[in-house]
Amino acid sequence: MKSSDALREFEAAGALMKGHFILSSGLHSDTYLNKSIVSMYPERTGRLCRALAEKIVAEIQGPIDHVVSPAMGAIIYGYETARHLKAPFMFLERVNEAFELRRGFSLKPGARVIVVEDIVSTGLSAREAIDAVKKAGGEVLALACLVDRSAGQTQVGAPMIALAELKVDAWPADDLPAHLKDIPAVKPGSRGVSQ
Repeated sequence: MKSSDALREFEAAGALMKGHFILSSGLHSDTYLNKSIVSMYPERTGRLCRALAEKIVAEIQGPIDHVVSPAMGAIIYGYETARHLKAPFMFLERVNEAFELRRGFSLKPGARVIVVEDIVSTGLSAREAIDAVKKAGGEVLALACLVDRSAGQTQVGAPMIALAELKVDAWPADDLPAHLKDIPAVKPGSRGVSQ
């Protein structure tokens, strides 16, 4: 699946939105990718995650012991990607604002892990997830995601495998471009942690 095909899946679901949005990073943008709307459709989610799994297999040499995703938004995509990779899946949860494995999940030292995210913008959650996997003893082979909103500019501390790239500009609240200044801002994300 090409990057343009993956983005068409978002468009077809009504999940590639235009307006004035406050991102989880606190930055403002005129474009928002609502991955929750995409996940409403199992067939669409399956196509995207199968394509992501195929891209992972093409880029990673050797076995994949586990797929790990941060809760909450990436759980569906991590699980579905793991299913296509035929690898066990587990997820990270925030405890005192830091990700960790809970619910009996654990990694053997040196376990080969793919961290699956949904959308990567600033990379903060991805870096935190990667750090948590390393702290738990895993070797992070790559961070895989459906869409890299930075078009390859964000560094997450591991190789990044993105199904699609989309360069989306974002601005601080005190430095908005003219086309956003008079549009009320909407905060569609769920992350309550400031950066």
